[in-house]
Amino acid sequence: MQEHFHFTIDQAKIQKQYAAILFFVSEQLPCIQMYLQRRNCHLLKQEDEVIIAIHILGKLLGFTSERAWHRFVIGNLFTKEMFPERSRYNRRCRSLRWAIKWIRHQLAKRGQHHAYAVVDSLPIELCHHARIYRVKRFQGIADIGYCASKKMAYYGLKLHLQITDQALPMGYVVTEASCHDRTAAETVMVQLPHPYTLGDKGYVSQDLQKKLYDEYKITFWTPVRKNQKIHQSKAWKRWMKRKRKVIETVFSVLIDQYRITEIRSNSVSGFESSLDGILLAYSLVILGLVER
Repeated sequence: MQEHFHFTIDQAKIQKQYAAILFFVSEQLPCIQMYLQRRNCHLLKQEDEVIIAIHILGKLLGFTSERAWHRFVIGNLFTKEMFPERSRYNRRCRSLRWAIKWIRHQLAKRGQHHAYAVVDSLPIELCHHARIYRVKRFQGIADIGYCASKKMAYYGLKLHLQITDQALPMGYVVTEASCHDRTAAETVMVQLPHPYTLGDKGYVSQDLQKKLYDEYKITFWTPVRKNQKIHQSKAWKRWMKRKRKVIETVFSVLIDQYRITEIRSNSVSGFESSLDGILLAYSLVILGLVER
């Protein structure tokens, strides 16, 4: 379907989105340009800001195939002579992943001024359930875990994400599928600490709550389990459920529109650049810097 995307796309809208992303990236990149030195710069067909902007635009449009996206760029935005070939373009995207990560981190800092943050995890399945015991993709990194919401085992990774009440992504960590939410909670929340953070029952731990408050001044609220002696009113439980709902909406958008669970990369660097590109594209839309 992505191969024939150019038959239905609005060319004017694509150009507008690309121009907005390029303008934003061009403003941010000079701050770290000194760390992007490389050889044979005179042979580059396009500058770094163009490569990053094209990469983000592809994630904004929901492309999961690198071949299909490169073909779309050649047919709609650049000529074949003015844009790198597919393999070189993909290598440059991977080499620029640190710049993409830095730009996304600068955007995420704006979330520290929002009312509160929510943390949760999203399973990223890397293969069909029938192949989980013989798959070789990301061996030694991914493993078999259990998704409580879907009530099924899966082979893959787990994305632990912190967002604000205005749906802006902040810190994130990718772990193996078997990693418990409490194990990665501290690492996620201390990247960009927010004084008020909410979690679900998977994060229930009095030791974790005490440590976060004592060391980072983070007030971490979670529902209580039935076997706990702490009492919470029904009004409080309803309030917590309503406030945490925002992250479920964000996960739904990231899955349906940005295809975050369909990343096809087989290398860690490729997976990382794709994931940061998706989160950066989504952040630009949330902040109103780019039109969806």
